[in-house]
Amino acid sequence: MINSQDIQNVKNRFGIIGVSPALNHAIDIAIQVAKTDLSVLIQGESGVGKEFFPKIIHQYSNRKHNSLIAVNCGAIPEGTIDSELFGHVKGAFTSATSDRKGYFEEADGGTIFLDEVGELPLSTQVRLLRVLESGEFIRVGSSKVQKTNVRVVAATNVNMLKAISTGRFREDLYYRLNAVPINIPPLRDRKSDITLLFRKFASDLAEKYNMPPVKLTPQAENIVENYEWRGNIRQLKNIAEQISILEQNREISAETIKTYLPYQNNLPATFTFGDPENGGFKERDLMFIIMQMKKEIDNLKDVISTYHVNGNNTTDNSHDINRESNNLIAIEHKKETVNQETPYIIDNDDKKEIGRQSTPNDNKKEKEITYIDDITEIEEQPITLAEQEKRMILETYKKTKSNLKETAEILGVSTRTIYRKLEEYGIDTKNHKK
Repeated sequence: MINSQDIQNVKNRFGIIGVSPALNHAIDIAIQVAKTDLSVLIQGESGVGKEFFPKIIHQYSNRKHNSLIAVNCGAIPEGTIDSELFGHVKGAFTSATSDRKGYFEEADGGTIFLDEVGELPLSTQVRLLRVLESGEFIRVGSSKVQKTNVRVVAATNVNMLKAISTGRFREDLYYRLNAVPINIPPLRDRKSDITLLFRKFASDLAEKYNMPPVKLTPQAENIVENYEWRGNIRQLKNIAEQISILEQNREISAETIKTYLPYQNNLPATFTFGDPENGGFKERDLMFIIMQMKKEIDNLKDVISTYHVNGNNTTDNSHDINRESNNLIAIEHKKETVNQETPYIIDNDDKKEIGRQSTPNDNKKEKEITYIDDITEIEEQPITLAEQEKRMILETYKKTKSNLKETAEILGVSTRTIYRKLEEYGIDTKNHKK
């Protein structure tokens, strides 16, 4: 375990801001592993600062006097990445007019940092595995085996285990790279560091442009500390710089900071069921469906309550409103018809009238209802999520008089999604209202 003073010295040297235990732990591992030649895999979300750790590892290793080469694997086209990493010989391909050394050859004796290693094509992964196992590689277009002594540090924001399970990344290469793992915590798990970083970014920009730095009120600090920060440090820096340039008042209130933050943090947490772009649902959508169903059920209860009071001159304590509503709800699951002006229900299976209003041909003037005592006898037909979705979309589309935009706003989805769904349902959208 490295002492706290050594960790602070590393922070000062590389300009790392933060006091969270998770960050300190990651730096501690980097310092300890630096003295070895083990491969290191740095994992963390985009924007958390993974690029600092290869520098720490290299500068605290015995290779510090040799090269540190950083390669963004995701930015190199698949057709040329083998040449970039391992070099090529003259004539290997059309534009190969001369021999060229690759990064592994250039970094011999030093460290190579493979950023976004999860984006490597499978053919390149095979070549990389050979380098890690034996230090051997072959230039593109050559048959001569060459040796290199390189320390490999890799980083990714991809879920590697998922990539392995889907066949996008080799399992044997993963374990070679992951000899020592370093996990960088996201900014939302470093609440104590958020205001420190904001002050740092605001101060740097103020010094650069010769202006007073902005300051957050306590209420504004509370908002930024509890914000989700999906873009992590990169997003926080962007917000701090925007505010520093655009705001005349150098004291930033809670109301002001809210105008710069995307709305994501004010929404309830959602979980996705399937792909939303392909018809999947989010928890928020399901909540909306449930609320709509509850509203319909409440309306049915009101109808039955009114009918019970107005349709019977005498009170029957054995048939209370709850029982009436439960009976009607059970029947609704079988999709029987309910007419609120002339209430009657037809059981389509038994072909008998369950409840009806008397007609002029009847000698009776009072309305009569026969109740179902055992609602379990009615076989409920479950409504699938897709059917409920279709019903909700079509009813809303009808209520908005075929207005796509208004339908999308009510349902909280994109207009494109509503358009696609209506096409799937065979609804003609050519004459819809915009």
